Amino acid sequence: MEPEHASVNGRRRAERPQRSHREVADELRTRIRTGVLRPGQRMPTQAKLADEFGVERGAVRQALRILQSEHLLTNVSKGSPATVAAHPGPAGPLMGPAATPQPSMVGLPLRMTEAFAAEHVEVDALCLTAVSLTAAIGEPLRQIHAGQLKPAKIDVRVLLPSRNIDLAFPTPVDDSAATGRLQRHWLAHRNAQGQVLRHNLLTLRSTHGIDVNVTFRALPFTPPVKLYLLNGTEALFAYYTVLRSEQTIDQEHLEMYDAEGTRSVLFAFEQGAGPRDTTFVEQSCVWFNALWETISSELLLTS
Repeated sequence: MEPEHASVNGRRRAERPQRSHREVADELRTRIRTGVLRPGQRMPTQAKLADEFGVERGAVRQALRILQSEHLLTNVSKGSPATVAAHPGPAGPLMGPAATPQPSMVGLPLRMTEAFAAEHVEVDALCLTAVSLTAAIGEPLRQIHAGQLKPAKIDVRVLLPSRNIDLAFPTPVDDSAATGRLQRHWLAHRNAQGQVLRHNLLTLRSTHGIDVNVTFRALPFTPPVKLYLLNGTEALFAYYTVLRSEQTIDQEHLEMYDAEGTRSVLFAFEQGAGPRDTTFVEQSCVWFNALWETISSELLLTS
Protein backbone atom coordinates (compact mmCIF):
# COMPACT_ATOMS: atom_id res chain seq x y z
CA MET A 1 0.00 0.00 0.00
CA GLU A 2 1.11 3.57 -0.62
CA PRO A 3 2.15 5.60 2.46
CA GLU A 4 -0.44 7.99 3.80
CA HIS A 5 0.63 11.60 4.17
CA ALA A 6 -1.37 13.63 6.65
CA SER A 7 -0.93 17.20 7.83
CA VAL A 8 -2.26 19.80 10.21
CA ASN A 9 -2.90 23.28 8.86
CA GLY A 10 -1.21 25.94 10.95
CA ARG A 11 -1.38 26.16 14.71
CA ARG A 12 -5.10 26.73 15.24
CA ARG A 13 -6.69 24.48 17.83
CA ALA A 14 -9.27 22.00 16.56
CA GLU A 15 -12.75 22.98 17.63
CA ARG A 16 -13.95 20.77 20.47
CA PRO A 17 -17.47 20.15 21.69
CA GLN A 18 -18.37 21.36 25.17
CA ARG A 19 -17.86 18.74 27.85
CA SER A 20 -20.67 17.38 29.96
CA HIS A 21 -20.64 17.47 33.76
CA ARG A 22 -20.02 13.70 33.75
CA GLU A 23 -16.90 14.11 31.64
CA VAL A 24 -15.64 16.78 34.05
CA ALA A 25 -16.33 14.41 36.95
CA ASP A 26 -14.46 11.60 35.14
CA GLU A 27 -11.36 13.76 34.69
CA LEU A 28 -11.34 15.05 38.28
CA ARG A 29 -11.92 11.53 39.59
CA THR A 30 -8.88 10.35 37.64
CA ARG A 31 -6.74 13.12 39.12
CA ILE A 32 -7.78 12.07 42.63
CA ARG A 33 -7.23 8.35 42.01
CA THR A 34 -3.80 8.86 40.44
CA GLY A 35 -2.58 11.28 43.14
CA VAL A 36 -2.53 14.46 41.06
CA LEU A 37 -5.03 15.81 43.61
CA ARG A 38 -3.98 14.54 47.03
CA PRO A 39 -6.04 13.86 50.19
CA GLY A 40 -6.68 17.08 52.10
CA GLN A 41 -5.80 19.29 49.12
CA ARG A 42 -8.10 22.16 48.23
CA MET A 43 -9.61 21.97 44.75
CA PRO A 44 -9.31 24.89 42.31
CA THR A 45 -12.23 27.29 42.49
CA GLN A 46 -15.34 26.51 40.48
CA ALA A 47 -14.55 29.50 38.27
CA LYS A 48 -11.08 28.14 37.47
CA LEU A 49 -12.43 24.66 36.78
CA ALA A 50 -15.13 26.09 34.50
CA ASP A 51 -12.47 28.01 32.58
CA GLU A 52 -10.17 24.97 32.34
CA PHE A 53 -12.85 22.62 31.00
CA GLY A 54 -14.68 25.23 28.94
CA VAL A 55 -18.04 24.67 30.68
CA GLU A 56 -20.54 26.65 32.73
CA ARG A 57 -20.15 26.75 36.51
CA GLY A 58 -23.36 24.74 36.85
CA ALA A 59 -21.68 21.80 35.09
CA VAL A 60 -18.73 22.08 37.48
CA ARG A 61 -21.06 22.05 40.50
CA GLN A 62 -22.83 18.94 39.18
CA ALA A 63 -19.46 17.22 38.69
CA LEU A 64 -18.33 18.11 42.20
CA ARG A 65 -21.57 16.78 43.67
CA ILE A 66 -21.03 13.46 41.88
CA LEU A 67 -17.58 13.17 43.44
CA GLN A 68 -18.95 14.17 46.83
CA SER A 69 -21.54 11.36 46.58
CA GLU A 70 -18.65 8.97 45.89
CA HIS A 71 -16.89 10.23 49.05
CA LEU A 72 -14.00 11.64 47.04
CA LEU A 73 -14.66 15.29 47.96
CA THR A 74 -15.85 17.17 51.02
CA ASN A 75 -17.09 20.73 51.63
CA VAL A 76 -18.74 21.07 48.23
CA SER A 77 -20.61 24.37 48.20
CA LYS A 78 -20.95 27.55 46.15
CA GLY A 79 -18.93 29.61 48.61
CA SER A 80 -15.53 27.93 48.84
CA PRO A 81 -13.40 25.35 46.98
CA ALA A 82 -14.07 21.69 47.76
CA THR A 83 -11.46 19.52 49.50
CA VAL A 84 -10.19 16.09 48.45
CA ALA A 85 -11.38 13.59 51.06
CA ALA A 86 -8.75 12.47 53.57
CA HIS A 87 -9.51 8.83 52.78
CA PRO A 88 -11.03 8.58 49.29
CA GLY A 89 -13.38 5.64 48.83
CA PRO A 90 -11.86 2.41 47.54
CA ALA A 91 -11.66 2.03 43.78
CA GLY A 92 -12.28 -1.71 43.83
CA PRO A 93 -10.27 -4.28 41.85
CA LEU A 94 -8.94 -2.86 38.59
CA MET A 95 -8.17 -6.14 36.82
CA GLY A 96 -9.40 -9.72 36.64
CA PRO A 97 -12.90 -11.26 36.60
CA ALA A 98 -13.96 -9.28 39.70
CA ALA A 99 -12.99 -5.91 38.20
CA THR A 100 -15.76 -3.39 37.72
CA PRO A 101 -15.82 -1.92 34.17
CA GLN A 102 -15.03 1.80 34.29
CA PRO A 103 -15.32 4.79 31.95
CA SER A 104 -12.27 5.06 29.70
CA MET A 105 -10.94 8.19 31.38
CA VAL A 106 -11.15 6.56 34.80
CA GLY A 107 -9.63 3.16 34.12
CA LEU A 108 -7.16 3.95 31.34
CA PRO A 109 -4.97 6.56 33.13
CA LEU A 110 -4.67 4.27 36.17
CA ARG A 111 -3.57 1.26 34.13
CA MET A 112 -1.30 3.38 31.93
CA THR A 113 0.50 4.75 34.97
CA GLU A 114 1.06 1.22 36.30
CA ALA A 115 2.36 0.13 32.87
CA PHE A 116 4.92 2.96 32.82
CA ALA A 117 6.50 1.55 35.99
CA ALA A 118 8.14 -1.13 33.79
CA GLU A 119 11.70 -0.68 32.55
CA HIS A 120 10.56 -1.30 28.97
CA VAL A 121 7.10 0.16 28.34
CA GLU A 122 5.13 -1.17 25.36
CA VAL A 123 1.79 0.40 24.43
CA ASP A 124 -0.26 -0.67 21.42
CA ALA A 125 -3.49 1.18 20.67
CA LEU A 126 -6.28 0.94 18.10
CA CYS A 127 -8.67 3.88 18.21
CA LEU A 128 -10.52 6.55 16.25
CA THR A 129 -8.59 9.74 17.16
CA ALA A 130 -6.23 8.92 20.10
CA VAL A 131 -7.95 11.47 22.37
CA SER A 132 -8.24 9.05 25.31
CA LEU A 133 -4.73 7.70 24.75
CA THR A 134 -3.12 11.16 24.71
CA ALA A 135 -4.97 12.18 27.88
CA ALA A 136 -4.20 8.91 29.70
CA ILE A 137 -0.47 9.10 29.00
CA GLY A 138 -0.39 12.56 30.56
CA GLU A 139 -0.26 11.23 34.12
CA PRO A 140 2.70 8.83 33.69
CA LEU A 141 4.54 11.57 31.80
CA ARG A 142 3.96 13.91 34.74
CA GLN A 143 5.38 11.30 37.10
CA ILE A 144 8.40 10.77 34.86
CA HIS A 145 9.15 14.51 34.91
CA ALA A 146 8.70 14.46 38.71
CA GLY A 147 11.21 11.58 39.03
CA GLN A 148 8.58 9.12 40.29
CA LEU A 149 8.77 6.82 37.23
CA LYS A 150 12.00 5.95 35.37
CA PRO A 151 11.47 3.70 32.34
CA ALA A 152 14.51 3.08 30.14
CA LYS A 153 12.62 2.48 26.90
CA ILE A 154 9.13 3.32 25.59
CA ASP A 155 7.64 1.85 22.41
CA VAL A 156 4.21 3.09 21.32
CA ARG A 157 2.32 1.83 18.24
CA VAL A 158 -0.98 3.40 17.22
CA LEU A 159 -3.49 2.25 14.59
CA LEU A 160 -5.86 4.99 13.36
CA PRO A 161 -8.32 5.16 10.44
CA SER A 162 -6.86 6.23 7.12
CA ARG A 163 -7.69 9.61 5.63
CA ASN A 164 -8.41 7.85 2.34
CA ILE A 165 -11.57 5.99 3.40
CA ASP A 166 -15.21 6.96 3.78
CA LEU A 167 -15.68 6.95 7.55
CA ALA A 168 -18.60 5.00 8.98
CA PHE A 169 -18.64 7.66 11.72
CA PRO A 170 -18.61 10.56 12.21
CA THR A 171 -20.99 11.02 9.29
CA PRO A 172 -23.85 13.47 8.57
CA VAL A 173 -27.38 12.25 9.25
CA ASP A 174 -28.93 13.69 6.08
CA ASP A 175 -26.70 16.26 4.38
CA SER A 176 -24.37 14.21 2.16
CA ALA A 177 -22.84 17.44 0.89
CA ALA A 178 -21.36 17.95 4.38
CA THR A 179 -19.52 14.61 4.36
CA GLY A 180 -16.26 16.04 3.05
CA ARG A 181 -16.30 18.96 5.48
CA LEU A 182 -16.98 16.65 8.42
CA GLN A 183 -14.22 14.27 7.38
CA ARG A 184 -11.73 17.14 7.09
CA HIS A 185 -12.71 18.25 10.59
CA TRP A 186 -12.16 14.72 11.91
CA LEU A 187 -8.82 14.46 10.08
CA ALA A 188 -7.53 17.70 11.61
CA HIS A 189 -8.58 16.43 15.04
CA ARG A 190 -6.91 13.04 14.47
CA ASN A 191 -3.69 14.66 13.26
CA ALA A 192 -3.59 17.17 16.12
CA GLN A 193 -4.00 14.45 18.75
CA GLY A 194 -1.34 12.31 17.10
CA GLN A 195 1.12 15.19 16.96
CA VAL A 196 0.59 16.06 20.62
CA LEU A 197 1.04 12.43 21.64
CA ARG A 198 4.20 12.04 19.59
CA HIS A 199 5.70 15.35 20.76
CA ASN A 200 5.03 14.68 24.46
CA LEU A 201 6.63 11.25 24.28
CA LEU A 202 9.63 12.15 22.11
CA THR A 203 10.46 15.05 24.45
CA LEU A 204 11.52 12.40 26.98
CA ARG A 205 14.54 11.63 24.78
CA SER A 206 16.15 15.00 25.45
CA THR A 207 14.81 15.63 28.96
CA HIS A 208 15.42 12.18 30.49
CA GLY A 209 17.52 10.22 28.01
CA ILE A 210 14.77 7.64 27.49
CA ASP A 211 14.80 5.57 24.29
CA VAL A 212 11.38 6.46 22.82
CA ASN A 213 9.79 5.21 19.61
CA VAL A 214 6.30 6.30 18.45
CA THR A 215 4.84 4.85 15.24
CA PHE A 216 1.46 5.37 13.56
CA ARG A 217 -0.16 3.23 10.88
CA ALA A 218 -3.39 3.76 8.98
CA LEU A 219 -6.33 1.32 8.90
CA PRO A 220 -8.52 0.88 5.81
CA PHE A 221 -11.68 0.83 7.97
CA THR A 222 -13.41 2.68 10.80
CA PRO A 223 -12.78 0.73 14.04
CA PRO A 224 -16.02 -0.16 15.90
CA VAL A 225 -14.00 -0.75 19.09
CA LYS A 226 -10.99 0.70 20.87
CA LEU A 227 -8.20 -1.51 22.20
CA TYR A 228 -5.17 -0.78 24.36
CA LEU A 229 -2.44 -3.40 24.97
CA LEU A 230 -0.04 -2.63 27.83
CA ASN A 231 3.33 -4.40 28.02
CA GLY A 232 1.82 -7.44 26.34
CA THR A 233 0.15 -8.46 29.60
CA GLU A 234 -3.01 -6.31 29.75
CA ALA A 235 -5.79 -5.67 27.27
CA LEU A 236 -8.26 -2.82 27.75
CA PHE A 237 -11.26 -2.99 25.44
CA ALA A 238 -14.26 -0.72 24.80
CA TYR A 239 -17.04 -0.34 22.24
CA TYR A 240 -17.63 2.80 20.20
CA THR A 241 -21.38 3.29 20.56
CA VAL A 242 -22.68 5.37 17.67
CA LEU A 243 -25.26 7.99 18.65
CA ARG A 244 -27.02 10.86 16.95
CA SER A 245 -25.51 14.19 18.01
CA GLU A 246 -25.24 17.83 17.02
CA GLN A 247 -22.14 19.95 16.54
CA THR A 248 -21.13 23.26 14.97
CA ILE A 249 -18.37 22.86 12.38
CA ASP A 250 -17.04 25.76 10.31
CA GLN A 251 -19.85 27.91 11.74
CA GLU A 252 -22.48 25.49 10.41
CA HIS A 253 -24.80 23.39 12.55
CA LEU A 254 -24.61 19.69 11.65
CA GLU A 255 -26.54 16.65 12.80
CA MET A 256 -24.37 13.57 12.69
CA TYR A 257 -23.83 10.02 13.82
CA ASP A 258 -20.74 9.87 16.01
CA ALA A 259 -19.20 8.10 19.01
CA GLU A 260 -17.68 9.69 22.13
CA GLY A 261 -14.74 7.44 22.97
CA THR A 262 -13.79 9.08 26.28
CA ARG A 263 -17.12 7.97 27.75
CA SER A 264 -16.91 4.36 26.53
CA VAL A 265 -16.94 1.71 29.26
CA LEU A 266 -13.55 0.01 29.48
CA PHE A 267 -13.27 -3.74 30.09
CA ALA A 268 -9.93 -4.87 31.54
CA PHE A 269 -8.22 -8.23 31.03
CA GLU A 270 -4.90 -9.36 32.54
CA GLN A 271 -2.64 -12.22 31.60
CA GLY A 272 -2.52 -14.74 34.46
CA ALA A 273 -5.88 -13.70 35.94
CA GLY A 274 -7.52 -16.89 34.65
CA PRO A 275 -8.00 -18.73 31.35
CA ARG A 276 -10.52 -16.19 30.03
CA ASP A 277 -8.33 -13.15 30.70
CA THR A 278 -5.11 -14.81 29.54
CA THR A 279 -6.64 -15.98 26.26
CA PHE A 280 -8.23 -12.59 25.59
CA VAL A 281 -4.90 -10.80 26.07
CA GLU A 282 -3.04 -13.29 23.87
CA GLN A 283 -5.61 -13.17 21.06
CA SER A 284 -5.81 -9.37 21.24
CA CYS A 285 -2.05 -9.16 20.73
CA VAL A 286 -2.28 -11.58 17.78
CA TRP A 287 -5.13 -9.55 16.25
CA PHE A 288 -3.33 -6.21 16.65
CA ASN A 289 -0.07 -7.52 15.20
CA ALA A 290 -1.92 -9.05 12.25
CA LEU A 291 -3.51 -5.70 11.39
CA TRP A 292 -0.19 -3.90 11.88
CA GLU A 293 1.76 -6.25 9.61
CA THR A 294 -0.80 -6.82 6.83
CA ILE A 295 -3.54 -4.40 5.77
CA SER A 296 -2.41 -1.20 7.54
CA SER A 297 -0.29 1.41 5.72
CA GLU A 298 2.23 4.03 6.79
CA LEU A 299 0.71 7.13 8.37
CA LEU A 300 2.81 10.30 8.57
CA LEU A 301 1.69 13.19 10.76
CA THR A 302 3.58 16.12 9.31
CA SER A 303 3.26 19.79 10.23
